[in-house]
Amino acid sequence: MSEKNREGKRTARERLAEEREKQKAAEKRRRALIVGASVVCVLGLAAVIGVVAANAGKDDGSDSAGPVVAPSGAQGEDGLALPVGEESAKSTLVVWEDFRCPACKSFEDAYRSTIHELTDAGQLRVEYHLATIIDGNMGGTGSRNAANAAACAQDAGKFADYHDVLYQNQPPETDDAFAKNAKLFELAAKVDGLDTPAFRTCVEEGTHNSWVAKSNDAFRNGGFTGTPTVLLNGENIYQDQSMTPAKLKQQVQEAAKG
Repeated sequence: MSEKNREGKRTARERLAEEREKQKAAEKRRRALIVGASVVCVLGLAAVIGVVAANAGKDDGSDSAGPVVAPSGAQGEDGLALPVGEESAKSTLVVWEDFRCPACKSFEDAYRSTIHELTDAGQLRVEYHLATIIDGNMGGTGSRNAANAAACAQDAGKFADYHDVLYQNQPPETDDAFAKNAKLFELAAKVDGLDTPAFRTCVEEGTHNSWVAKSNDAFRNGGFTGTPTVLLNGENIYQDQSMTPAKLKQQVQEAAKG
């Protein structure tokens, strides 16, 4: 074999070796890219999971961070009580409630007519405080949206009527129907003179959302065990197993006499 031929074969082998090295390098780069992309996907998924976890259990109420606007006529500490009845009444019933709360509906259904009779007679004054614990427990914004709508009704002088309509049409606890403005407007139409442009704007803009959040904070910080919490002249009558509408009426009427 001539020197020239040997040189040619060596050059060919070198070229082949170089080509193999290039292929190995390319394969390494390809694998590195695949691994890198996989890491990015995992990190991206972790970031998504982190965001979901961070928001789990939060009320979809970021718009409740606005200014606290108390409804017209709100009274009591920090203006968190919505009063019904005469100020001169000898007895005061304080009610902490949540419009999505089934137990609150049960209380309202049992005591509504008696409470109306006593407030109409000027013997009882009721102070309603609104909470949103079902939103926190079940998720959703129905408690808050219904409470805001009730506060909007207070602005229109229609709180008591709308309050009753909300409870009379309360959806199942797991159904967040009160989160929908359309539902709140549908129920407002059952109260004469309430379904107005001003009321709708108040509901749609969540005018009293921050006030509702403040009221719920007051409930959570008040040491109460749940809704409804019902206090007659400072005493928790909801925990009194012997309490009935007739007994409530008797106590209020006796206080009115004395």
